[in-house]
Amino acid sequence: MIAPMWLDVLDDIARTCAAHDRGDLLHWLRQRRAQLLDPTLRVLVIGEPKQGKSQLVNALVNAPACPVGDGRTTTLPTVVQHAEAPTAALVRTPLPAAGRPAGPAALPAARTPIPIAQVAAEIAGRAPGHPATEALHVEIGLPRGLLGTGLVLVDTPGTDEVDTVRGAVATAALARADTVLVVSDSTRELSVGELNLLLHVVRSHPNVAVVQTKTDLVAHWRTVADRNRQHLASAGIPAPLIPVSALLRLRAAGTDDRALNAESGFPSLIARLVRDHRDKSDRLARTSVTLVAQTVIEQLAAPLRAELSSQDSPERSGPIARLHAAQREVDELRRCTTRWQNTLSDEMASLLSDIEYDLRDRTRTILREVDEAFDRADPLVGWETFQEWLDDTLVEAAEANHQWFAQRCEWVAAQVAGHFTRYGYDLPPQWPVPAPDDALDRLPVLERPTTDRFTVSQKVISGMRGSYGGLLMFGLAMTLAGMPMINPVSIGAGVVFAGKSIRDEGKTLLRRRQATVKTAVQRHVDDFFIRMSKDYRDTARQVQRVVRDHFTGLTEELQEAIVHSFRSAKQAADADAALREQRQVEIQQRMRRLAALYEQAQGLTSARPVSLEPQP
Repeated sequence: MIAPMWLDVLDDIARTCAAHDRGDLLHWLRQRRAQLLDPTLRVLVIGEPKQGKSQLVNALVNAPACPVGDGRTTTLPTVVQHAEAPTAALVRTPLPAAGRPAGPAALPAARTPIPIAQVAAEIAGRAPGHPATEALHVEIGLPRGLLGTGLVLVDTPGTDEVDTVRGAVATAALARADTVLVVSDSTRELSVGELNLLLHVVRSHPNVAVVQTKTDLVAHWRTVADRNRQHLASAGIPAPLIPVSALLRLRAAGTDDRALNAESGFPSLIARLVRDHRDKSDRLARTSVTLVAQTVIEQLAAPLRAELSSQDSPERSGPIARLHAAQREVDELRRCTTRWQNTLSDEMASLLSDIEYDLRDRTRTILREVDEAFDRADPLVGWETFQEWLDDTLVEAAEANHQWFAQRCEWVAAQVAGHFTRYGYDLPPQWPVPAPDDALDRLPVLERPTTDRFTVSQKVISGMRGSYGGLLMFGLAMTLAGMPMINPVSIGAGVVFAGKSIRDEGKTLLRRRQATVKTAVQRHVDDFFIRMSKDYRDTARQVQRVVRDHFTGLTEELQEAIVHSFRSAKQAADADAALREQRQVEIQQRMRRLAALYEQAQGLTSARPVSLEPQP
């Protein structure tokens, strides 16, 4: 026997699920395959509470199979099927354990026969409590001709009264249904909840109908039906609406009134169910396979689209991100090298300028004190004390200047080390800064400068030279008065002029000695400044070399590590690019296979195609 085309398509879909390692979809497809090959038509009756679902089932089979009235509410699903004699059983189905999906290895259901008289109590929820690890439903067998044709009716609890356990059962029942009847009574139009329920059902079931019950209670039920059809059309729900009255159907069955039975609307509903049963292996199966293909292929294509989209963005991949990070590290180290070298050069130039200015300022202060001292003092008096004071002052200035120099060198090294904080190296190198004693030891000792002393002979000669002038000047003046040239007045004037000459000559010699000493001290201080400046420049160059060599070696170590990381990232990125390219080819092949399979499934019906191309 040749298998129908829809069965081949369904088997191809199952093989595709196995190739994609989707065991959950494969298990579901096997259930759907067994269901479509089952000659019975499973009709699921769903809807909100108090809409007449149980009465609808009773009217279809013309028997009180499901309890109604007296405030009874269906809390357990009820399966009504054909049997040679009336039977009833409570079926307990173990639910899958947490984290373990249901599969072929699921535990078998346990059936407990119950008397027909207790069916109402079981369905109404008055049965003993049961654990949350199992689900319950009631199976009823009746000898009815409609059921004998292969029709199975499933009455369900109200959609807003389903708890977690019964919700699992309702979901499973919905998945196994061939035809779904959504029940709504004629007392009102379709609610938003019912429209949402219909939208959910039509996406997974090819054969859905809306049954409008209780037409016998509402005079304007036709108006309600017309408005409900408008609501269905506006929502895009391809489901027919069938108005029925279960009360009229049961009354007609009791009186064998064909006209009343036709008025109940049930002949149209039964004819539809019979037609669905007859067309299950052809039209209904093809439509079901088309919807199954749409659902399954969408689930298979979605992760492929997402993966293909991520493949198109290599920047998001780990190896590429590491490669970019390594490249940024290389660039950052290059910028860091330029920054610390500029910092070292600029700060050392500033350091030398500041140190020389500070040393010059200190020596000028010393020279001003020397000038002030020798403006009043005689270099011939207290020279040893002055020489000791000058040496101590120069040493003090050198030590203070050297202390500041050492602090500035450490500060410069810390500034350079600050550029390596992000690499975990923020400590400056250690180096010995030479003390100024070496430079001071190399300075020549300031000897007493050669100065002219005012000897007694010089004083006599200077006095004689001054007295001669006074004696001669006053003597000649006195001769005009008739007095002799040498007289007491001229002699006194000579004595006065002699003393003045001696004093003036002494002052001149003192200023000459002071100028000579000042010049000698200034030369000595200048020698001190030049030698100290030379030593500071040499020391600064040594410090600069030490800092430069230290951080150059550190930069080379970091560069070697970063370059090694960059090479490793480059190799990983190249390998990742090759794998991504290979994976892209594989994904595209799978997408084309899914597209071909989808087109093959769409060929079974005229269902609207769905794009399988990756979304931008």
